Amino acid sequence: MTPMMTKEDFAGFGAPDLVYVREISAADVLADTPAAEAQGLAIDPEQTLYAVHGADGERLAVMLDRATAFAAAVAHELEPVSVH
Repeated sequence: MTPMMTKEDFAGFGAPDLVYVREISAADVLADTPAAEAQGLAIDPEQTLYAVHGADGERLAVMLDRATAFAAAVAHELEPVSVH
């Protein structure tokens, strides 16, 4: 059986500032966004966006392009890596 890890377990790996950037579809982001918050957003559901995730998989931010996702992570003193 695979042990379950908490957010604290992931932070204990010695890389609490490590985040990963991966592509995500705008449709997935819209599906996770409450209708009231999505109102007025002009996003094509077919568009590719770039999400910044913590080591535990929590989505921290979504950006329009990869370079901006990396820059935002660095601006917040995080260490971004790519996930394919």
